Amino acid sequence: QVQLVEPVGGLVQSGVSLRLSCLASGLYDYSIGWFRQAPGKEREGVSCISKMDAGTDYADSVKGRVTISRDNAKSTVYLQMNSLKPEDTAVYYCAAIRSNWPPLNDPCVYEYWGQGIQVDVSS
Repeated sequence: QVQLVEPVGGLVQSGVSLRLSCLASGLYDYSIGWFRQAPGKEREGVSCISKMDAGTDYADSVKGRVTISRDNAKSTVYLQMNSLKPEDTAVYYCAAIRSNWPPLNDPCVYEYWGQGIQVDVSS
């Protein structure tokens, strides 16, 4: 069973960068997705990275501003977010799935979830 921990979030100003980390035991066996949920909204996929070839996918709302990467030796997946906007404010979650083709638009199929971390972007 994989355990996911997102240790750092924060309050940042619009336009700055923030890197989120997801510590995942046994990471090499899992593809990872990052999701977010803003108040009053459904959980949405932000980005995902596959376990075999590190293929990636991004939501249209973050393309060009976000980069996902993984370091299996450190059991960590990173989500680098640049040019943050107030609409990026949400609780961010990482999630794990054994499939090599992680679906970005179907959070229900992910098997394990982190506890979530708040990111607030002020204007």
